[in-house]
Amino acid sequence: MSNGNAPRSSVPDTDAYAKLTMDDGSEMPITAPTMGDVIASRFGRRDLMKGLLAATAITAVSSPLTAILATRAEAQSVGSAFKFNELAHGVDANHHVAPGYSADVLIRWGDPVTADAPAFDPLNQTAAAQAKQFGYNCDFTGVVPLPGSNDTANRALLCVNHEYTQTYLMVPNLADQQAKDVRFKDMTKALTELEMAAHGASVVEIAKQGGKWSVVKGSPYNRRITAETPMRISGPAAGHARMKTSYDAAGTSVRGTINNCAGGITAWGSYLTAEENFNNYFSGKVEGHKEEANYKSYGIPGGEYAWGTFIDRFDLNKEENEPNRFGWIVEIDPYDANSTPVKRTALGRFKHEGAESIVNADGRVVVYSGDDERFAFVYKFVTAGRYNAGDRAANFGLLDSGTLYVAKYSDDGKGEWLPLVYGQGPLTAANGFNSQADVLIETRKAARLLGATPMDRPEDVEANKRTNKVYVMLTNNDRRQAAQVDKINDRPGNLWGQVLEMTPAGNDHAATAFTWEVLVKGGDPKIAEVGAMWNPATTANGWFACPDGCAIDHQGRLWITTDQGGGWKKASGRVDGVYALDTEGAARGTSKLFYRVPVGAEMTGLSFASDDQTAFVAVQHPAADGTELWDGFGKKSTYAEPATRWPDFKPDMPTRPSVVAITKQGGGVIGS
Repeated sequence: MSNGNAPRSSVPDTDAYAKLTMDDGSEMPITAPTMGDVIASRFGRRDLMKGLLAATAITAVSSPLTAILATRAEAQSVGSAFKFNELAHGVDANHHVAPGYSADVLIRWGDPVTADAPAFDPLNQTAAAQAKQFGYNCDFTGVVPLPGSNDTANRALLCVNHEYTQTYLMVPNLADQQAKDVRFKDMTKALTELEMAAHGASVVEIAKQGGKWSVVKGSPYNRRITAETPMRISGPAAGHARMKTSYDAAGTSVRGTINNCAGGITAWGSYLTAEENFNNYFSGKVEGHKEEANYKSYGIPGGEYAWGTFIDRFDLNKEENEPNRFGWIVEIDPYDANSTPVKRTALGRFKHEGAESIVNADGRVVVYSGDDERFAFVYKFVTAGRYNAGDRAANFGLLDSGTLYVAKYSDDGKGEWLPLVYGQGPLTAANGFNSQADVLIETRKAARLLGATPMDRPEDVEANKRTNKVYVMLTNNDRRQAAQVDKINDRPGNLWGQVLEMTPAGNDHAATAFTWEVLVKGGDPKIAEVGAMWNPATTANGWFACPDGCAIDHQGRLWITTDQGGGWKKASGRVDGVYALDTEGAARGTSKLFYRVPVGAEMTGLSFASDDQTAFVAVQHPAADGTELWDGFGKKSTYAEPATRWPDFKPDMPTRPSVVAITKQGGGVIGS
């Protein structure tokens, strides 16, 4: 769930919270307290985190959250829901899993997906071949049972996002085209089409035999979706004038999906994929553009790809409305390889980090999502209709009608969901909204005007179906200034992130009220200036920085994946991984390291088989992030000389993003 563009040097004004500078360089006026203000106020009046054995000291700005006061001997008596022996942290060229477990590569970039896909030939890649092969930078994974079954223990459909490409690690003899001294000088239309084919999603049938998983070759369910796959646009923004292009005069169809980060699987077995940093793909001049304010609020044009040079629709001056057709949640039917994916506009347009859903007690479906940007917001969508377990086809219309909400957090541990509804409050023509379509196309603007709370990069958001708690991954925010935390300092320049726990009023996910707690605060608890917060049972191997993704297994236990990006050395000094995080009882706030990636990679896409005896994870961009900082390599990777050739470790194979299946040796539930 990478934030695709590099950090900018600009910083926000500190005069009365005048504005915030977001990841993409866009500026957003502040109209509500930041999450830093809220957490600081909340914990200024609390000296005990629920479930801890001892108090956690929180003091003034000059002395932030420091040591946990219980002794390790006391802490180790805490009963955890996770019984595995913890993995040691480290940095090297391979991946590692906890003792007693096996981690087997299931599918790699370039492996055949469709029945007619050619074998991977890294020296002779084409867009036509890539469109039939497993795409690049796998992210979200979701497990769907085969039709007529509720069991994914031994046979299933695996749904995988392909977020973005790093062509310099994919293609021989190619410099990093995003580098300032290169700026796409070697790019061609053929390379652009290869990149486009490596984006999107894959659906593959998988089977477990003899304790090992493999892809079912030639399965009729196997499918590739790319940046060129025809899709339908539905919901309130469909057909609106701002959605129409020369390709699509009706404003109801679009080619492709891009920067697919996290996602979700619905109760009816559809696959939701989230379009995140879509701004990066567009080029052109935004000054004087009819959508100038709208596009600037999303950082368009991002200019991280040369697609607009070769493909007119990615030049916002040649196809003015094309950027409005990205930044949505896309629904895919994995059971029908010929079905048309649908962009569900009712869920809003922003840099979606996920789309995890839960069926509420009254039958309505609630979809949670974060907008992955510093100082952006947390959302939920509540359907108007109700889930029908006996009519799968009818459920495919649920996401077209309902109410989108954005979260506002108060300093007393309470919060409210604010409806993003045209005509209510400031969402009127006076502020540039003439329909619900306008509200959804400019969701960020609408949320800001309502007074939603700007957050520290809200990424994955997921509800626990057993407890009804909702967990929000807040990855980091190094742009938070000291002047933006009014009462008690909540870590300005936050490099480490935190995990937020929300409880809907009355366990009703459709309710507009909730309460919140900070479960843990990332970083090294031994460094007072970091201000970390953990249960004292957390070992030197167990703490993490930059929570990004999460998954809740069928036991109701919370697992975390991390994304430190190129700043891993400063954030933690260790690579990303999968962590088991206790949420209940005396062990609450205890974390344990379960799996870690090879150097330069990001940990993404955790999901579980129905019996919890397999965990699927996606290892994204090995050899890419911060390899200059690893003492074992000390420079930027290239195709010819990567920091690691994981997973093949063959001289004729480049490093390859891959999905890994983790099982317990001898069988059994993961983590137990």
